[in-house]
Amino acid sequence: MNNTKLVLENNIDLKKYQNIHFLGIGGIGVSAIARMMLLEGKNVSGSDTKDSEITNELSLLGATIFSGHNKENIKENIDLVVYTVAVLEDNPEFVSAKEQGIKCLSYPEILGLISKNKKTIAVSGTHGKTTTTAMIARIFIDSGKEPTVVVGSKLLEGSDNLRSNFVAGEGEYFIVEACEYRRSFLNIHPTIGVITNIDNDHLDYYKDLEDIQSAFKSFAELIPKEGVLICDRSDERLKSVIEGLNCTIIDYMDFYEENMEISVSGEHNRKNAAVAIAVGSVCGIDVSESKKALKEFKGTWRRFENKGKTNSGVFVYDDYGHHPTEVKATLVGAREKFPDKKITVVFQPHLYSRTKLLLGDFVKSFDDADEVLLLPIYAAREPFDGSIKSEMLVEKIGDKAKSFLNFSDVENYLKNNLKESDILITMGAGDVYKVGENLLK
Repeated sequence: MNNTKLVLENNIDLKKYQNIHFLGIGGIGVSAIARMMLLEGKNVSGSDTKDSEITNELSLLGATIFSGHNKENIKENIDLVVYTVAVLEDNPEFVSAKEQGIKCLSYPEILGLISKNKKTIAVSGTHGKTTTTAMIARIFIDSGKEPTVVVGSKLLEGSDNLRSNFVAGEGEYFIVEACEYRRSFLNIHPTIGVITNIDNDHLDYYKDLEDIQSAFKSFAELIPKEGVLICDRSDERLKSVIEGLNCTIIDYMDFYEENMEISVSGEHNRKNAAVAIAVGSVCGIDVSESKKALKEFKGTWRRFENKGKTNSGVFVYDDYGHHPTEVKATLVGAREKFPDKKITVVFQPHLYSRTKLLLGDFVKSFDDADEVLLLPIYAAREPFDGSIKSEMLVEKIGDKAKSFLNFSDVENYLKNNLKESDILITMGAGDVYKVGENLLK
């Protein structure tokens, strides 16, 4: 569904809606808003294509969850429908809600409404925004600022035993992950904006890099004159974005330290930490206090997450990386952490379009892995495209790569070929994490 910037009526008050239905409630962003509404005592229902860990958690919190989309899920008492930007115009629940005249708001529009009344820290960027958002949240929580947080993953346990994609705070700050897909982030009202980096992605929507840069330019222009943009001023891809802005610009590389003490590995995470420290500094948090919080930062769900050790002594990690830059950064960090271990990656490509357009970049992204095991492409929102398949990637990577038809086949291979102290990383934005979880069982 097209989701360019939408102008909402200024008088929309979320407090007046009591019965809210969510389309795509299992999505990491939409589910955060569902959690928020549950905590506010509202009646929440929602549907998704299948049950998941997220939908099960929401059910335990009191939400009514439907598996699959059906017009009968839109009950007569529903007064607001919130939908993911991935929902299609002909979705039966979306059609039914429109026919009944029920108010429908997209997930980005909801974020826009929340951010209007807060000092909003909006974290954007092609890579690193989830971890960076979580790091900022950790710093602000530990410093007692009681932020409200929406992050595109789950914060892992910290000093407050938090494990959620939503934090309800009483303070003035709203820390939110701002996604560029379909220009969704243009609905947000940032006081402080972050751009971690800009890269070629979401090319099923954007025409090219210049088109992506234009979206980030529009995002940066939302920051008011008294606001702040935090970015890497030396990044060539940001030059056209930051040119002519009225707000203050702060270079996060001024806060970067090559030997920074953080619990997550890799140069990309040290840059994420520099961003978080810069944000804290702008908001009056001492750099030493921020560094202390980041030492205790546990990472986030599905971002090089340590899942445990199998009975045979194999260490299992899981990562959401699905773009060549992310894959490479994660594996460089893994090699930094485990210089002498055998690293095996089970990779599930995400989207036919991304795999096809970035095939050459994917080939080079696995240099730090000893073995690369490819699963079929996870189609997600796209129709089948027989012109691209995982076997093409295997052929170009070479001898250290193999392809498998399903989870069962790759799990059997892993059981027979991994040895004690080997490192296994499941990687991709689909459901590849289940491979590691099955081995740990």
